[in-house]
Amino acid sequence: MLKIGNVEENIQEKLKKDGALHFTLIDPNDQGQKRVNEIVKQAEAAGTDAFMVGGSMGAGYTDALDTMRTIKQATKLPVIVFPGNVDGVTKLADAVFFMSLLNSQNPYWITGAQAIGAAVVRRAGVEPIPMAYLVIYPGGTVSFIGDAKPIPREKPEIAAAYALAGEYLGMRLVYLEAGSGVKDPVPDMTVAAVRRATKNIIVVGGGIRDKKSAKNKVEAGADIIVTGTLVEENKDVGAKLAPIISEIKKAGKKRVKN
Repeated sequence: MLKIGNVEENIQEKLKKDGALHFTLIDPNDQGQKRVNEIVKQAEAAGTDAFMVGGSMGAGYTDALDTMRTIKQATKLPVIVFPGNVDGVTKLADAVFFMSLLNSQNPYWITGAQAIGAAVVRRAGVEPIPMAYLVIYPGGTVSFIGDAKPIPREKPEIAAAYALAGEYLGMRLVYLEAGSGVKDPVPDMTVAAVRRATKNIIVVGGGIRDKKSAKNKVEAGADIIVTGTLVEENKDVGAKLAPIISEIKKAGKKRVKN
């Protein structure tokens, strides 16, 4: 079994302490480096716990490298690759979510890209974090690009079954993805069903734009909340993120006490 690396261990330790975390997603294709620097500083001040770099359309090596370099110069928080394909991994990253899109209909996104990317990750010396990636309806761009069969919102038991399968396959995290920029995030009942099915760390992203939604996801069982589109669309990132992260932390602390 793949040993737990420093970044994943740090995530686990912070979850034991805080109960729930927030990650900021930055898409290299959508931001210039000046803007990336602003986002990082504001997000860190608001209390984010790590930065993810990547996007559904994939990020070219040069764009990913420039973005990671900018982030690294602005913060000491972990930088994790959120790969849209195999070319987004650089030596500057602290870790990569080594994902398998389990509900894709295309074998490339389940094992093909992973077979090609494994050697890239090893050569780069980047810590791989094994993750089951599940697309929930509507799925947005990632559903189209990844040939996914989105899990129906009214069928949480399907998501739970896939999440448990991911755990049995040796993956230690499960990512529930509604899709970048979608109006409706992953349903709370889906998060709750996955929580009952697996002991793995649950990451939820896509369409989370307010503190109530973020809080509900944590109370349903999410461990990490990811926001990306919110960061892209708002100039004052800190003002938008601060109340969301505050609610995530409050819900997390309540979980730890209980």
